[in-house]
Amino acid sequence: MSNLRFALPSTGALYDGTAELLAGCGLAVRRANSRRYTADIPALPGVDVLFQRQSDITTEVDGGSADIGVVGLDRYSESRLERGDTVLVHDGLGFGTSSLVIAVPDSWLDVTSMADLADIALEFRAKGRDLRIASKYQRLVKRFLNMNGVNYVSMVSVSGGLEAAPVMGYADIIADITATGTTLRENGLRILVDGTIIDSQAVIVGNGRALANDPEKLALTRKLLEKIEASLRANRYQRVTGDIQGDSEDEVVRQVMKRRELAGVDGPTISAVHTGNNSSWFTVQVLVQKTDLTEVV
Repeated sequence: MSNLRFALPSTGALYDGTAELLAGCGLAVRRANSRRYTADIPALPGVDVLFQRQSDITTEVDGGSADIGVVGLDRYSESRLERGDTVLVHDGLGFGTSSLVIAVPDSWLDVTSMADLADIALEFRAKGRDLRIASKYQRLVKRFLNMNGVNYVSMVSVSGGLEAAPVMGYADIIADITATGTTLRENGLRILVDGTIIDSQAVIVGNGRALANDPEKLALTRKLLEKIEASLRANRYQRVTGDIQGDSEDEVVRQVMKRRELAGVDGPTISAVHTGNNSSWFTVQVLVQKTDLTEVV
């Protein structure tokens, strides 16, 4: 039996998020030190963890050097081979959220949408030059521009920070990853209202051919996904406990059930509080979605 090769980001926010997620579902990664590029998961024998640069993980999985891996959806969408073997095996791990966006200089007051950008590109063309766009995601950006009728563009490859490209004069606009937009705003750039190319978060990708041809690797992958999904589902809920005064348990039930969010997922658990002073108090427990927590409290 060959072990399941699980590629993880070697550093950065995705590394931290992955380590926290796996530890939270009982699958903590055992790594001798931060300089080691291999590790294991004691609770899941048969899995070899390989630490790779996030930008390489999709290629490694597609080429068969790894069987599955954690990567940002943006990186996967940019790097995957159209006719390759890599597929999404989990489409949302809940961390590493960001968006790939089109951003223009604040001085472009009349450019707020992709339609406006298409007009600007035509104006530039009439003056004998193309609209220059700096981005590390040229494949995704080109496809998005074509979908929105933005023609006559030149893609500028940049290895470092993109935000300075318009000021330095080697690009007119940029397409970059952002989580909050703060860095863009601080550098005099503004996101177009319909300029989001892709919303991204951490996902798990796998080599579909390799998994289909190896039942043991497929079984390990399923076990891994089951534990992750169980943890993610559990993290969506919070148990809330409170005391409510009422004449009877039935009355308290009616009070709670009047509002959907107070009723919880499967209804309340109610028990009498024995105060010793004849006052009627009842302890109510409900399991609620975390999105409803503030309203419930």
